[in-house]
Amino acid sequence: MAVRGVVLGQVTFWRRAGSVPFAEDELTLAEELAGRAAVSVDNARRYSREHGMAMALQRSLLPSSLPRQSAVDVAFRYLPARAGVGGDWFDVITLPGFRTALVVGDVVGHGIHAAVAMGQLRTAVHNFSALDLPPDEVLGRLDELVARLDSDTSGTQITGSTCLYAIYEPVTGICTMARAGHLGPALVAPDGTASYPEVAVSPPLGVGGHPFETTRLTLWAGSQLVLFTDGLVESRTHDLDEGMERLRSALSGTAPRDPEDLCRAVMEQMLAPSRAGEPPAPLTDDVALLVARTGLLDPVRVANWEVAMDFAAVASVRADCVRQLRQWGLDEIVFTTELVISELLTNAIRYGAPPVRVRLLYERSLVCEVSDGSSTSPHLRWASTTDEGGRGLFLVAQLAHRWGTRYTPEGKVIWSEQLATGEGGEGSEEADGEATPATPSPSNVPPPNGGSASGGPR
Repeated sequence: MAVRGVVLGQVTFWRRAGSVPFAEDELTLAEELAGRAAVSVDNARRYSREHGMAMALQRSLLPSSLPRQSAVDVAFRYLPARAGVGGDWFDVITLPGFRTALVVGDVVGHGIHAAVAMGQLRTAVHNFSALDLPPDEVLGRLDELVARLDSDTSGTQITGSTCLYAIYEPVTGICTMARAGHLGPALVAPDGTASYPEVAVSPPLGVGGHPFETTRLTLWAGSQLVLFTDGLVESRTHDLDEGMERLRSALSGTAPRDPEDLCRAVMEQMLAPSRAGEPPAPLTDDVALLVARTGLLDPVRVANWEVAMDFAAVASVRADCVRQLRQWGLDEIVFTTELVISELLTNAIRYGAPPVRVRLLYERSLVCEVSDGSSTSPHLRWASTTDEGGRGLFLVAQLAHRWGTRYTPEGKVIWSEQLATGEGGEGSEEADGEATPATPSPSNVPPPNGGSASGGPR
């Protein structure tokens, strides 16, 4: 039994003693059976090898652990389809200012091509998030990437893939999200009530021609945001509407549950037979589930100042910041923080537009933010020895652990982050490590009107 020059095995045919020898047509039939069997065995070997490669590739591209952060407590589940490897994926990305990005997506198709495309999109989302872009701009760039990938390749097309990208800010409790053809999230309130909030939907990735819309939700501390792919709610035994209702029922409950318990309960109920006595239906599509319980940064760890467009105001704000740092026990980084704030604030007054604000955030590290009403972004330059200025951002870059710019509807924010080495700074070295996220405190509840829960000097 051979195929493509490879011997796969041997086929033997017997007849009882005394039987007539095999006739010519019987030998031809035997050869045909052996040939077809060889092709079938070879196809099965090839499929198993490709399926194993796709599974290994998919496992290597999906996150095995989540970054340590304080904004949300996260749990996840991922189950591959029985028939073939799909392109479902999820991610949790730490952003500056203790914010967190939650991502879930679904690539069109199955097999190794879908796994490769999933890896490309996940890497692209990481790169776009490093630019600190809002959700609609992240999806806009992802849309262009999908269209470009499809135009550059003649193989499997991935236009029609979906994605949901959300950013949660633990200072205000505001979650901003946008979705490209993906199912909207479910929201579980602290009292256990489950609902599907209205989130603007845009066309799938690669379609082009349509702007992506954002939706802002104000979440109470202890709320749980549930992101998922269609494999969780769609199957051959029930339609999408029935699956969404089953998910709402699985999420609802009076007793508070942590994300891990909620993930377990959802998977058990959603994968159980829809009718009593029926066997569980095999998974025809991948299932990705991401549950994030929100927390708020303690108001005593937030300080705000509004600054007049006057260089004389810099000294006063700098002194207030020093007092705040000493209250937080961060005496060892007072001097460097003074320099950072002076440089950023002076630049905002000289080149920016009102209103100018300063905000300090302290958790595992110290974040200094200076915002103004101008959308003009500064850039780092190397000043020559004869230049009298132009060294401010270079100084900030040398003193800070990292720094950057992000744009807001009101203008821009220049931020810098320093590792805390004073009181409470023992965990700061873990800020960029991989670990299970810390559990947020559900006791810090934002005001009902959705305003900022930050405190401190103003």
